[in-house]
Amino acid sequence: MSGHAHLDPANKKIALLIAVLALVLAFSETLGKSAQTSALSYNIEASNLWAFFQAKTIRMTTVRTAAEAAETEAKLPGPAARTEALRERVEGWKKIAARYDSEPETQEGRKELAVRAKTAEEKRTRALAAYHHYELASALLQIAIVLASAEIITGVAALVWVSGGLGAVGLVFCFIGYFAPLAVHLF
Repeated sequence: MSGHAHLDPANKKIALLIAVLALVLAFSETLGKSAQTSALSYNIEASNLWAFFQAKTIRMTTVRTAAEAAETEAKLPGPAARTEALRERVEGWKKIAARYDSEPETQEGRKELAVRAKTAEEKRTRALAAYHHYELASALLQIAIVLASAEIITGVAALVWVSGGLGAVGLVFCFIGYFAPLAVHLF
């Protein structure tokens, strides 16, 4: 008698199925964590950009208000030099306010900041959707592994078929998460 027990060939196939399911599970978990990290990063980026947008709005409003007050003051009777100095200051403030509103060179005007923030929000939404698909895939794959393992113990062949089906659905959700996370809305 040899020291090795006889392995049922069906058990070898189930072991191979479990190994494949575990491999797909590892990819799903890794991609899921990556998507989660990306979603958090994009959320922070969007939040920072909107805060910068608000700061620019406040600055722009302050400068415009100062310009309007100075314009009103410049219209009052008084020395011509004072009036001219106020008009020059008003023009400078108007240029600053315009720059706060749009600054294409630096991408830090309000208009450009809004576009950048919306882009970060879209990336965050995509990453979160991918994360949810990977999480669902991971759950399906874990259940599939448990069912395949249970078949070895119980001998109930239907468990392998259910395991394979759940594994296939888990794989589909991995592909959805990777290629088209916004195509299927479950959450």
